[in-house]
Amino acid sequence: MIDHEKIEQAVRLLLEGIGEDVNREGLLETPDRIARMYEEIYGGMEEDAGIHLSKTFTVESREMVIEKDITFYSTCEHHLLPFYGKAHIAYIPDGKVVGLSKLARTVEVFARRLQLQEQLTGQIADALMEYMQPKGALVMIEAEHMCMTMRGIKKPGSQTVTLARRGVFETDPSLEERFFRMLGR
Repeated sequence: MIDHEKIEQAVRLLLEGIGEDVNREGLLETPDRIARMYEEIYGGMEEDAGIHLSKTFTVESREMVIEKDITFYSTCEHHLLPFYGKAHIAYIPDGKVVGLSKLARTVEVFARRLQLQEQLTGQIADALMEYMQPKGALVMIEAEHMCMTMRGIKKPGSQTVTLARRGVFETDPSLEERFFRMLGR
């Protein structure tokens, strides 16, 4: 649970720590603004992906379903800087599908936490397998990390790509090839 008051105190200390005057007009409301922002961008901490993935529909098809280019924003747990990009999700139903918006909501649940991209990719794939019980799931994330672009190595535009394969995607390479063809890659 997010503690608004603790965040405000921490922001005041941070501002003082970098040499700012916390009583300066432009900073007076900053601790409250940051606390409210954190409630929004870390809202996934308390959220369960199962809520979104539990509403399914019966289908006869066993063909691959892909939702691509799901924009997300997350925060690197190492530097507390944003990383953002696109998630691409594929699954092979085993008698049931989920509403397409639920896939994007699942990405949001896990992206709105302090994260590592590798972990985020696996969490989404694992949630699909747990709650939808498809024959297989594949999640690919492409993201730019501000910890690499605005500090450290300073390489803007570089992309980190992660992939998580579960179920039949682990055992049948032709399914992964089909996924990449369908993505246009």
